Amino acid sequence: MLSVLEIIVPLILVILVVLPLVKVFAGKTTLQSARKRLYTHISLFFGLILFVFVWQLSGTSLFAAETAETVSGEFAGSIAQGLGFLGAALTTGVGSIGAGIAVAAAAPAAIGAFSENEKNFGKSLIFVALGEGVAIYGLLISILIINKL
Repeated sequence: MLSVLEIIVPLILVILVVLPLVKVFAGKTTLQSARKRLYTHISLFFGLILFVFVWQLSGTSLFAAETAETVSGEFAGSIAQGLGFLGAALTTGVGSIGAGIAVAAAAPAAIGAFSENEKNFGKSLIFVALGEGVAIYGLLISILIINKL
């Protein structure tokens, strides 16, 4: 069961990282201010990563009472298992981004070819489907990685 502290601390950290970009997404900022906010966002993000890394290396725990329970409980795992999950997530994410780039390039060309000649529909559809295949392959490799863990 999660305590209130375990829920509030990550929420505060996420809010602190996202806060500089609120006006940028709303479109109520100048280019100079947007750059400054973006640099602030990037520095907060990497600062947070560095803080968590140093915190984990120091061995201190914010939730010291539950440390013994989590080590012997369901959250016990090795670094290799964590890296395996990270690899599976990266495989799915990068494969999906690659498929998006491929479809973004192939779909307008397919629509243009179809508008010029209706006989090109089948050929152009194959190229769009090949781009989507990259995401499916990434998902398949991700499932194989998770099955090995």
